[in-house]
Amino acid sequence: MASDDALESLLGVQFQNPQLIRQALVHRSLLNEQDESPLDSYERLEFLGDSVLGLVVSTELFQKHPDLAEGDLTRERSALVCGESLAQVARRLELGRFLRLGKGEEATGGRERDSNLAAVFEAVVAAVYLDGGYAAARRFVLRIMAPELAQHGKQGTAAWPNPKSALQEYLQGLGRPAPRYRVVAAEGPDHSPTFTVDAVVEEEVIGQGRAGKKADAERAAALDALERLRVNGVGAG
Repeated sequence: MASDDALESLLGVQFQNPQLIRQALVHRSLLNEQDESPLDSYERLEFLGDSVLGLVVSTELFQKHPDLAEGDLTRERSALVCGESLAQVARRLELGRFLRLGKGEEATGGRERDSNLAAVFEAVVAAVYLDGGYAAARRFVLRIMAPELAQHGKQGTAAWPNPKSALQEYLQGLGRPAPRYRVVAAEGPDHSPTFTVDAVVEEEVIGQGRAGKKADAERAAALDALERLRVNGVGAG
């Protein structure tokens, strides 16, 4: 397993209580195999980190985008803190190689599973918060997620205040039926699942979204479809 020093170097954080960051990396599967308490896994930290992350991102969006209404802010936040986005951040930090997994989880690709990576990033945020307080956690999140925050500040979801309606109207203009939204996966612990939803038109998948709520995943799938249309040079407004 990679060293604490190597991880602290990647995170840019030096922990006063190293036990916090160690627990943030422990997957339940390891404890199950060792017959130890699942309370020693990262799941409790994940629960706390989800709230801390949501507050930091919500505050940043609120302050940086005074022109966005509540619904737009909610959609921006959902896109930033969805499982897919957080897994991308975790990969950039190489958190997968620091995860402590049971043999079964290791053998089935647990180090690269989006749900694990998103969860461990939330746990790390909680560890930073508990070790250094909210100000330290805020600095950490804004620094680590700067690329995602900058991208959303530039493009955002505000181009389509209601992506599901915008997608339906566009398809109707082409004489095609309204999209259906199909749940294709539900991953993660019961208290914090991540749903993957496909936007489907006549059995063709035109977009996909991931989020902690089915409704948010559907909106993300519609947004993905609209973004693909824009990339392909097709107007969607």
